[in-house]
Amino acid sequence: MAAAGNARTDHVARNRAHWDEERAAYHAPLARAHWAQREPTWGLWATPESRARLIPEDIAGRDVVELGCGTGYVSAWLARAGARPVAVDVSAAQLATARELREEFGLAVQLVLADAERVPLRGGRFSLVISDYGASLWCDPHRWIAEAARLLEPGGRLAFSRRSPFFAACRPEEGPAGARLLRPYFGSSRLPHGGGVEFTLSHGELVRLLRENGFTVDDLIEVAAPEAGARDYPEVTAAWARRWPSEELWKATLTG
Repeated sequence: MAAAGNARTDHVARNRAHWDEERAAYHAPLARAHWAQREPTWGLWATPESRARLIPEDIAGRDVVELGCGTGYVSAWLARAGARPVAVDVSAAQLATARELREEFGLAVQLVLADAERVPLRGGRFSLVISDYGASLWCDPHRWIAEAARLLEPGGRLAFSRRSPFFAACRPEEGPAGARLLRPYFGSSRLPHGGGVEFTLSHGELVRLLRENGFTVDDLIEVAAPEAGARDYPEVTAAWARRWPSEELWKATLTG
């Protein structure tokens, strides 16, 4: 039983090393531009907040928590909107960048070094739990969604971006996704990414998991890459993402 338990949780250490040692140097130079943004944008294709509406209009003065915050730019946007954000991440290197930018921009963001599957914060306190390719991609959904439900007050909102399961099914070990199914849609929720581990449940599994934890799904936006100005990424091209969704935006309410 101990070995099985270790196998289920080894992704935490792997993802910590992935972000501390492999990815921190890449993301740190990008962070300042994200912190400086006046309108939030979401995911690879920079979906504007005016379309996504992941942040409630009445967020000013409310306690919010970002799970898997990375360099903390979402929390910066929330602080600028008048919220009181707590930004949680497992990577000390990512939080070091967030700490530097917090001082530069003078925004009130509380930073917490912790695994988003086991958050050392009081439950029932927050109006919003949010994750932009953070816990929503790098944490076990059965654990982090339960934590989100614990942290939220009744009627609180959950908002997150993640990979599409269609993308996960078409993604090769190296290079961009193509027009062939390379792995089963079912049973492929845990996949390697560099030295880390990503999680992408199927739509049905994710809806059931949200409901089991007391959430009502309010919206699912399957994002298409824009026709103009979209760059290619090593894992997905803009042309591919105009034909099939590579990412999704989810919104849910804790209704009991």
